[in-house]
Amino acid sequence: MLTATNISLSVAGRELLRDASFVVNAGDKAAIVGRNGVGKSSLVSLLVGEPPPHVAATGEVQVLGSLGHLPQVPVHGGLGTDPSAISHVLSARGLDRLDVALSEARKRMSADPTAENIAVFSDTEERYRTLGGYEAESTLARMADGLGLRQELLFEDADSLSGGQRRRLDLMRVLFGQPEVMVLDEPTNHLDAPAKRWLMGQLDRFSGALLLVSHDLTLLDRSITKVLHLQRGALQEFKGTYSGYRLQLSAREEQQDRLAARQEREVKRLSTLADSMRGGTARRARTAKSFDTRVERLKKHQTARATRERHSRFRLPLPARAGETPLEIRSLAVSYGPARVLHEVSMALHRGDRAVVVGRNGAGKSSLLRCVAGVQQPTTGQVVLGKNVSLGYFAQEHEQVNLDKRAIDNIDDTILVAEADRRALLGSFGLSGELATQLAGSLSGGERAKLGLAMLAAGWANVLVLDEPTNNLDPPSVEAVASMLSAWPGTVVVVSHDRSFVEALEPTHALLLPEERFDYWRDDLLDEVQLR
Repeated sequence: MLTATNISLSVAGRELLRDASFVVNAGDKAAIVGRNGVGKSSLVSLLVGEPPPHVAATGEVQVLGSLGHLPQVPVHGGLGTDPSAISHVLSARGLDRLDVALSEARKRMSADPTAENIAVFSDTEERYRTLGGYEAESTLARMADGLGLRQELLFEDADSLSGGQRRRLDLMRVLFGQPEVMVLDEPTNHLDAPAKRWLMGQLDRFSGALLLVSHDLTLLDRSITKVLHLQRGALQEFKGTYSGYRLQLSAREEQQDRLAARQEREVKRLSTLADSMRGGTARRARTAKSFDTRVERLKKHQTARATRERHSRFRLPLPARAGETPLEIRSLAVSYGPARVLHEVSMALHRGDRAVVVGRNGAGKSSLLRCVAGVQQPTTGQVVLGKNVSLGYFAQEHEQVNLDKRAIDNIDDTILVAEADRRALLGSFGLSGELATQLAGSLSGGERAKLGLAMLAAGWANVLVLDEPTNNLDPPSVEAVASMLSAWPGTVVVVSHDRSFVEALEPTHALLLPEERFDYWRDDLLDEVQLR
């Protein structure tokens, strides 16, 4: 059970939430929903007891039972006793430490089989057995298969895994911990369709208290029973699925608008009557004054019209004209030690082409894009940029964003010299007002994604290399990004698991991994976008 009482939140002096209270009981499956930047992840950080320094909060949070938390950003180095992926997962039950303690106790008992050493070994082994230590590897193998994570990767360093592999690993850790309260921040990021189905099945069977933040509409409709809608500092609770919440919200807004309209008409009627009686007899003047009093009373308690979310619309500047072949990849290979990820990738894009890189997690998609962007050197082969090419790169984990700088200071001032122009650019991507001067590290995941897009727009690139550009974005923003790119005349190379985004992008080509086959786009590849 998770209880939040009178919670208020602010970031950099900007109020995100005031006096909110809610309860997530055992059996509840609740989702916090709202546009990017309204405070969802900041609220989650407070609920799990890990608010960052830039979040100011008041109120009380109580968690009854064990807590499992899936963060939006992976913990560097993992949480195990060593950097391995399996140690990271085992740490959810403390089995990583118990395994070390059991090994040491066994050595001491073998070297000196005293009653004390035998007792320590027996106690340690009993705790290890009770926590499922002897069944752990088989349990993790089944979970890895369900999530589509190759079992051998469990013995690699956690930090060596790709973004999609690490997301699967972190989900395994939370589920393996068998918590009574589970808090998940964007659990389906990087997941393909089979992994999503497996995860939803696990959530269906979870009997504890579940609270999640997600922009995945399929997950929200299938796996939740309660919606906590966060908007403009207020939290409203709705029973049912996401679709049900949207219907209830629309009905509430229409009812609020009708009430506001009636009150506005009454205020106007009384004000008109009062004005018609002024300057008349003393009796009429007294009546006018009584009408004025009633108008003031109505205005004091007047219902405001519902504030609806605005549609997002993003725009990239028209790029300078590049050469006929702005990007060519020649026999590119990437190896990490003995492991060869890419063998011999070759492709050539013409001006205005939009290519989607399709492949399973770990097939080398991000490695390829890093090589194209010039932030990683290929093992062999080369990337050739054509004449008059300016390349912009959007990294999967927003590495291009300097978290220690303000948002506005991340915008290149070579072209946009005036601060007013840089503010206007940020505002066009939904980062207006105080958000422009906030430290990038204090922005939400969705806001950092928008900052990364604004940085591309400021660079006037004519070739864009985009690695999962829609992760953490709310649905209206995903639609806006797809619309922006489909109408843009430059050249695009993109990795995405978002079917609706790829479909709206209207790709011209596809690079299929691990086959390393470059071909014209076919609509049946949309299934591959999700399946891998």
